[in-house]
Amino acid sequence: MERQDWAAVDDHLARALLPADGVLEQVLEENRAAGLPPIDVSPLQGAFLTLLARITGARRVLEIGTLGGYSTIHLARGLGDGGRLVSLEFEPRHAEVARRNVERAGLTGVVDVRVGAALDTLPVLEREGAGPFDLVFIDADKGGYPQYLQWAVRLSRPGAVLVGDNVVRRGRLVDPAADDPGVRGVRTFLEAVGAHPRLTATALQTVGAKGWDGFAIALVD
Repeated sequence: MERQDWAAVDDHLARALLPADGVLEQVLEENRAAGLPPIDVSPLQGAFLTLLARITGARRVLEIGTLGGYSTIHLARGLGDGGRLVSLEFEPRHAEVARRNVERAGLTGVVDVRVGAALDTLPVLEREGAGPFDLVFIDADKGGYPQYLQWAVRLSRPGAVLVGDNVVRRGRLVDPAADDPGVRGVRTFLEAVGAHPRLTATALQTVGAKGWDGFAIALVD
């Protein structure tokens, strides 16, 4: 099968399983109009994040990498009563778009979008006592994944779930000629997850409208 077939299957699954959602459609349109890179999770992947938040009973969620807030909204919709989501975004312009989208979704009182380098913001969250978090979604610069993992574990409670997105990189993960910072970061991240004494983990490859990629998921012991 070719990529167009993967996308067609994604479309079929989305039509069968996902209700129409004008708010999320507007969010994607706002992101396009603002010139944000088209790297949001797919609708099916977003619905997976919502279900994951609900399945885990998450009330405190940390997202590293906001972009335009599409995944943020999915995660926030899965929160329990009184839940709170903190999302960290490096680019001020992206954060501005995300805040508008969060407001459009009626989630301003639930979502806290913070601007700055995550490795600067994460220690602030620790000092504030923002955790412990029940669910952490890592979807930012891949070179930073190993450091983000350390903080994710540090700020999570036992029983929390950690998800790292985009860990297959169109198969470049296993290409010895691929040596860019993103691929190196993902390789180190996966090795660290597998070796961490507090983590039980797996990873799944995915294909679809977003191409060939995958995510790692870990339980904090």
